[in-house]
Amino acid sequence: QVQLVESGGGLVQAGGSLRLSCTASGRTFNTYPMGWFRQAPGKAREFVAGTTWIGGATYAGDYTTSVKGRFTISRDDAKNTVYLQMNRLTFEDTAVYYCAASSRSTGRADEYDYWGQGTQVTVSG
Repeated sequence: QVQLVESGGGLVQAGGSLRLSCTASGRTFNTYPMGWFRQAPGKAREFVAGTTWIGGATYAGDYTTSVKGRFTISRDDAKNTVYLQMNRLTFEDTAVYYCAASSRSTGRADEYDYWGQGTQVTVSG
């Protein structure tokens, strides 16, 4: 059984930083997309960032426009873990953040088929 477990959420003041982690178990996602989505109260879940394999040990990062330059996605395949470094957080970043992984190689946001339970990120001020 595949499980994705997130950690690192919490309460932070505007302008601050948080780092989310997500570790997968039950299968390896080497060369397959792993990423992050979020859902704010009253809004639909949205893609935040993802990693797509481009060869060797290299992945391309993709970001939604609102987080470009502030968030950085990375992964450690040896640990089956994906990270999201979030800097210069704003109130609009408040949401439940979900880790996700895909069994398909395209990296399309609608093809992620494994999901974590989510971790709350609350930005105050």
